[in-house]
Amino acid sequence: MAQPLMPHATASWLVDNTALSFPQIADFCGLHVLEVQAIADDTAATKLTGRDPVRAHELTMEEIEKGQKNPDYRLVMQKGPEQVRRTKGPRYTPVSKRQDKPDGIAWIIRNHPEISDGAIGKLIGTTRTTIAAIRDRTHWNIANITPKDPVTLGLCSQRELDALVGKAAKAAGIEAPTDTRLEGDREALIEQLRNERTQAARDAELAERGESAEPSSFFDPFKR
Repeated sequence: MAQPLMPHATASWLVDNTALSFPQIADFCGLHVLEVQAIADDTAATKLTGRDPVRAHELTMEEIEKGQKNPDYRLVMQKGPEQVRRTKGPRYTPVSKRQDKPDGIAWIIRNHPEISDGAIGKLIGTTRTTIAAIRDRTHWNIANITPKDPVTLGLCSQRELDALVGKAAKAAGIEAPTDTRLEGDREALIEQLRNERTQAARDAELAERGESAEPSSFFDPFKR
């Protein structure tokens, strides 16, 4: 159930200006009935200035009158408070990581020069001016900038970086690099699994005939 934007202040106004019961006010404001009691008795920890829910278009006088006539009636909010939506803009970076941005930008410029300044700005959350200064080595702190992987620095995810590199490479007509370090091990593993499957099928066939399987010579593809 939606609640008023300022529940305690709204409860204070309803206590002072209506004949609604404490349970009704507590239910409408999302408070405990004892909190409403404390507001009414001026024993709340904080002195509150009442907030008129009618002027805030959260409640109508007709709804209040229904509640005053029937203590069991539950007030219905006219409309909930508007949700705050994030507007478009640069990526937010925690304050603790902002000093790492130049290092991440320098790493991208050095390792992926095909990525545009605009794309770097969206990925890292910085301005074209800063990127251009680092690229031209005119940045005020260029002497202390050390290229570092932005993923390691926590400025972006590996998936985001890979997607950006692939997109920039495609636009520039460059073949995206592929990791071939595990190709040899992968082929050896496939060969091992194939041999094991063949041997298992042979053993099952011999077992079905009632014959004992001869010890097989195990081929280790990793052994030189």
